[in-house]
Amino acid sequence: MENILSRRSIRKFSDQEVAEEQITSLLKAAMSAPSAGNRQPWEFIIIKNRETLDKIPEFHKYTKMLSMAKLAIVVCGNPTKSFERGFWVQDCAAATQNILLAAHSLGLGSVWCGVYPSEELYPQMQKLLEMPKEILPVSLIAIGYPDEEKPPSERFDENKIHYEKW
Repeated sequence: MENILSRRSIRKFSDQEVAEEQITSLLKAAMSAPSAGNRQPWEFIIIKNRETLDKIPEFHKYTKMLSMAKLAIVVCGNPTKSFERGFWVQDCAAATQNILLAAHSLGLGSVWCGVYPSEELYPQMQKLLEMPKEILPVSLIAIGYPDEEKPPSERFDENKIHYEKW
């Protein structure tokens, strides 16, 4: 519970490199996410190249933190592998959340940047990363060692809880 309740979106990163073992741990966490029918429709693109990281904010205005991030993971989905139409998006969202939680547990900072279903964003991401047309980028996660501290956020709201019926 501590890891879940203390995780925050981090947008400022230090110069410290992220170890390959940590990246592998993040991907293991992602691939441990629940998946409808266990179809696991996800694919992952690791971006470390500074030139590529710097190109993304040119078309995705909410990714300016990439200028300081050491890497990004793009969580992609393959709708043709989905158990039911549309569940691949949920599967990729669960994988994204697992990466965020794993990053926090490893002392890394991260922030989730949405890509799909924005028709302005995902085609540009596909082009930049030379992705096959059938593979869709769902989210981009900026990752690095945090260069900012944020206190836990209290989001629990009893007014949003309904029992049995609305």
